[in-house]
Amino acid sequence: MSLIGQLVFDLGRLIANPRKGPWRDISAHLYSMGATALPITALVGFLIGVVLAYLMSLQLRQFGAETFIVNILGISLIRELGPMLGAILVAGRSGSAITAQIGVMRVTEELDALSVMGIQHGFRLVMPRALALGIAMPLVALWTTLAALAGGMVAADLAMNISPAYFVQALPSAVNVSNLWLAMAKSVVFGVFIALIGCHWGSRWSRIRRAWARARPPRW
Repeated sequence: MSLIGQLVFDLGRLIANPRKGPWRDISAHLYSMGATALPITALVGFLIGVVLAYLMSLQLRQFGAETFIVNILGISLIRELGPMLGAILVAGRSGSAITAQIGVMRVTEELDALSVMGIQHGFRLVMPRALALGIAMPLVALWTTLAALAGGMVAADLAMNISPAYFVQALPSAVNVSNLWLAMAKSVVFGVFIALIGCHWGSRWSRIRRAWARARPPRW
């Protein structure tokens, strides 16, 4: 909660004086957390789409409702699974990296050096990461969703002979645009909280390390 409050104040400070904002840090985090995550998210999303379409085809074929696979895949991937898959992958990839970076800075007393120089941790360390992930997560989620839809399209063509042309034509009528906006809003929240949680546990790394050292059994 304290990190959320500090983030709000730091964003207000950035809006009031944008020239002094850490734009280089934000752009670097955008690249490292967003652009470099595109290959793995596309691969996982494509495979998830293939698996979902194949499993759904086994059930829909029993009732002669093969065409409804477009509706099921569109709603499930665009509204729920796309943002969730992107958030899980980014949390495992970038969230752990944030925790490790802040933790190393805590152990090597770099955070204390920043405090001595009068540099606020939230404005220089937390806000750039939260802002970068808040911007990158909707794009990563959209990219993951498109890859999953492509995988579902391929699997639907192979398993049920539903052509990609029909899939693309029926998808806009099956899924409202409001579902896409809802998914993008959820992705922004996911990205900000991934960054805040990573920064929180990174700042507590020295305490966790000391507690783990005390809890270890003595060497004989």
